[in-house]
Amino acid sequence: MRKHFAISMLAAIAGAALAADSPPVGFPGDYREWTHVKSMVIEKGHPLFGAFGGIHHIYANEKAMQGYRNGEFRDGAVIVFDLLEAVEDGNAITEGNRKVLGVMEKDRARFGETGGWGFEGFGGGDPEKRVVGANAKQACFACHAANADDDFVFSNWRD
Repeated sequence: MRKHFAISMLAAIAGAALAADSPPVGFPGDYREWTHVKSMVIEKGHPLFGAFGGIHHIYANEKAMQGYRNGEFRDGAVIVFDLLEAVEDGNAITEGNRKVLGVMEKDRARFGETGGWGFEGFGGGDPEKRVVGANAKQACFACHAANADDDFVFSNWRD
């Protein structure tokens, strides 16, 4: 019994060490060359305006596009959420400064606690300015958990 417990504890510690040593979600420098999935604007009055008000562009790499098409996102899928200020310019809304570049990366082995997805935000789109880090479970996954039936992804591909 003690031997089984000790082996279980060592496995848990090793798993935690592997997770702690896992490389963070990377900054995909070429995301603007990926498939544009959709755009939207969150305006004043929307419940998420304080955190996510502005113009959103969603981009997906090829593995993520396969997931959008068949409903199953496999490891290696990456989705980018590009959030920019929405600037009123006469009778138009134009893009202002980049507020954050959000990245979701699918890797079930590395990100098991968050539905197989790793999350990171890069303040102002700066690859050196990580704004999520170890807080991904609370800062990102807490909301994405509501979309478990869609593999925790909010956006949809439309023809």
